[in-house]
Amino acid sequence: MILAIRTDSPTAELYAYDDGNLVAQKVWEAHRTLARDLLRECTELVDVNSLGGVVIYKGPGSFTGLRIGCTVANTMAYSQSIPIVGTSGDDWAADGLERLQRGENDTSVLPDYGAEPRITSPQK
Repeated sequence: MILAIRTDSPTAELYAYDDGNLVAQKVWEAHRTLARDLLRECTELVDVNSLGGVVIYKGPGSFTGLRIGCTVANTMAYSQSIPIVGTSGDDWAADGLERLQRGENDTSVLPDYGAEPRITSPQK
């Protein structure tokens, strides 16, 4: 079982694949509840102990959404000792599945926000 996660916008997406076939999905308006709900939604969709890999959409997109998604995906991959790959683009899930089938493993995935951070100066 492969879990694919996309959290770059207010709409969060989870997809479960078995032998390359989509077997379950969950798409919901997460908005400000993503940090609270993402792990629970993942574990309700799939048995985390049966995962063989994780695909994460790494960006570009929302700073907070990508940060939360990558953290959950990296934690699942690390704790279960399974491969993880980060992808982008329109065919992100298919690309990730192909990379996992080839035996690739990014070990951990960093978000790609698509722009340099805008850090403001202290006002004091």
